[in-house]
Amino acid sequence: MTARHEHIADELRRAIDREEYTVGSRLPSEAELAAHYGVSRGTVRQAVAALTAEGLIGSRQGARRVVLAGRRSQSFAELRSFAQWAQAMGREATGRVMGQEYRPATAEDAVRLQLREGIPVLNVLRVRGLDGEPVLLERTVYADWISPAVETIEPDCPSVTQRLYHDTGLVFAYGEHVIDAVAAGAQDAALLGIRRTSPLLRVRRITTTREGRPVEWSDDRYRSDAVSFSVHNSTGNNALARNTAE
Repeated sequence: MTARHEHIADELRRAIDREEYTVGSRLPSEAELAAHYGVSRGTVRQAVAALTAEGLIGSRQGARRVVLAGRRSQSFAELRSFAQWAQAMGREATGRVMGQEYRPATAEDAVRLQLREGIPVLNVLRVRGLDGEPVLLERTVYADWISPAVETIEPDCPSVTQRLYHDTGLVFAYGEHVIDAVAAGAQDAALLGIRRTSPLLRVRRITTTREGRPVEWSDDRYRSDAVSFSVHNSTGNNALARNTAE
């Protein structure tokens, strides 16, 4: 059974998500929350302490809690899967394979996918769209052990993640994302319908199974006018690292 303070914390999270409490606004006082939920002020303190640790709210001694963030992190599935992210926003995701072929694994492929250099791996170029408008190019290299399953997926499949789970039971469990900016090359520009040298948001990602076995690595390029990423961190929870350019 969920503890009372955990239930209250979850109720407050949902209220912040719904913008009942907007960024910069103040939560009700401890006494008001205690009366509303029919609990002690100690229980309320436990609930708001959890939100403070997450960086959703903050306070000064003697002051009421202030909302610091209006949206919590997306789920791993939404961040990993373009289609699931679009669905969560009420948008329609589309996808189209523009090129697919086996190539010998390069030195970079071997390092990222933990396999021998020269092993045939499947390289896929895919255009992703939101409501029919192209916004993302995915250049993905799949490990040799999953390549045959990916190869049989129809070119316009909206969610490779969900198809692989349905067909093989594969669960993407861990991901590492490196985000930077690049200029669109000729191919990028043609496929995304933008001018050459236009800025693109690049996300290089590696995804693995629960056992840590690499499934794929990808160079994803988003139109900068279509997609952005936000990072919410706090003293108690920080998944962001600043690195020098490679």
